[in-house]
Amino acid sequence: MPHELAIRLAVFLGLFAVLAMIERRAPRRAAVMPRRGRWLTNLSIVILDTLTLRALALALPLLAVGASIDAARLGWGLFNRLDWPGWAEVVVAIAILDLAIWTQHLVTHKIALFWRFHRVHHADRDMDVTTAIRFHPVEIAASMLVKIGLIYLLGPSALAVVLFEILLNATSLFTHANIALPARAERFVRLVLVTPDMHLIHHSTRREDHDSNFGFALSVWDRIFGTYRPQPAAGHAGMQVGLEWQDERPTRLGWSLWLPFR
Repeated sequence: MPHELAIRLAVFLGLFAVLAMIERRAPRRAAVMPRRGRWLTNLSIVILDTLTLRALALALPLLAVGASIDAARLGWGLFNRLDWPGWAEVVVAIAILDLAIWTQHLVTHKIALFWRFHRVHHADRDMDVTTAIRFHPVEIAASMLVKIGLIYLLGPSALAVVLFEILLNATSLFTHANIALPARAERFVRLVLVTPDMHLIHHSTRREDHDSNFGFALSVWDRIFGTYRPQPAAGHAGMQVGLEWQDERPTRLGWSLWLPFR
């Protein structure tokens, strides 16, 4: 699609800046680690992730949007065999892709090999907009391969894939942001969408907490499959963020990249 990357980047950078400004003025939780070191590491990781995806694009002819265009050309996938209105296809495709991301997230917590890489994300001792982009390059590459395969199976339109990618990036930034919604808004929004308070529980050091609230955009999947937790076991005031490494090590780039192999 024309200007797809520019549109996605503009939405990402704009929302990142707005949420970072709100965090600065009205943080939900006080930071336990210096911001400069954390941000340098987390932003360095996202640069490595971007380079990894560029390298993957050289090895493969297509990534997510390209796969949807190719699937349409070949007539592959469910939606390319259905004669649905465009709006219905977009809505259903986004819902299915969001469920797929929920399932993938659950798997990264339940299978030891995948958890070794995913814990790079969870090791961050504070949670803010940069946590949303703190994923090991191997996990990013594996996630893209899964997404490409799913797109060939489903055959969603390129528009549906672009809108989903924008939604995924936006909700990831929002749910990891160190902000709090007004109490009434929190109650209503989390009926449909994952909120920062809801996802904060998922980043607790306690296993029973971080094995819950796997949703990225829609909160309904956790409610349907019994993984929804409304409050952390120790309450928000007593909750620690991160994993067992409650020191400065998660703020180091080399340590974070090597964590899956420890």
